[in-house]
Amino acid sequence: MKKILITGASGFIGTNLLEYYLNRNYNVVNIDFNPPQNSNFLKHWRNIDITNAAALEKGILDFNPDYVIHLAARTDLAGKNIEAYSVNTNGTENIIKACKDTPSVKRVIFTSSMLVCKPGYSPLHATDYAPSTNYGESKVEMEKIIRREKLNFEWVIVRPTSIWGPGFGVPYRNFFDMVISKRYFHIGKSACTKTYGYVGNVIHQIDSILNSPKEKIQGHVFYLGDYEPTNIKTWADEIGAELEIKIKTMPYPLIKLAALGGDVLKKVGVNFPMTSFRLKNMTTDNELDLSNIKELAPNLPFTRKEGIQKTLEWLKQNP
Repeated sequence: MKKILITGASGFIGTNLLEYYLNRNYNVVNIDFNPPQNSNFLKHWRNIDITNAAALEKGILDFNPDYVIHLAARTDLAGKNIEAYSVNTNGTENIIKACKDTPSVKRVIFTSSMLVCKPGYSPLHATDYAPSTNYGESKVEMEKIIRREKLNFEWVIVRPTSIWGPGFGVPYRNFFDMVISKRYFHIGKSACTKTYGYVGNVIHQIDSILNSPKEKIQGHVFYLGDYEPTNIKTWADEIGAELEIKIKTMPYPLIKLAALGGDVLKKVGVNFPMTSFRLKNMTTDNELDLSNIKELAPNLPFTRKEGIQKTLEWLKQNP
């Protein structure tokens, strides 16, 4: 029976991944300083902060995993400098040291982010970086740390794209909530096309990497997501169709004005659903190359329609 240790399995992707492996009767441990979202998973949880090197090393050595999937991270964009993201940098250094000191570890999947490059920028190669946020900078540094270490285990880096589905939070839960409450409007003709990923498909991709031969994954970088880019207008209309809601269109200048107002409110500590940053994100295309992960996992288990249906059902149960 495979022994899999997942860091950050109390988060969105981690919760889905933990459930996936438990349903297959694997021996799985979750290292996270937050308790699991599902109380049924409490017995698999170890309350450990990965920035605590000694506690982390003991936790990994005590479990002696075959595989480590490192998801734990600070992922928001509010950090004022890269030092605010020490869990992404120092935490990864601690993971590496603990895994090097644990002879049972065969392979580690390190989770980075597509934001090592700003939206709309297509990297020419795996180490072509162009971050535009402190979070993105921290993930660049994380990848550099991995590459400069002399690792005694197999390793791979994954970069999730824009992931959504049951268990998600901001920003895509907000997107679904706004469609459901009829507060979502199309932004003129400025609908962008991006590489999104339904979480069930991303879990399948991670498992494919875990089970692929070394020569197909060693030292590689894989973006994770659905293979067909999604137009946000099409996606919103598909959600609306499931709810029998017809989504209206508002002129771009009016949305731009609302975003500027949101910027002002943000400065005084008031949250508003639209800001200039969010507007730019919603109107900037960002299609990424998933050809190498498609070779490992050519057939994804869920269509976008199935993902929408499962997500809407989850939202009914978790209002």
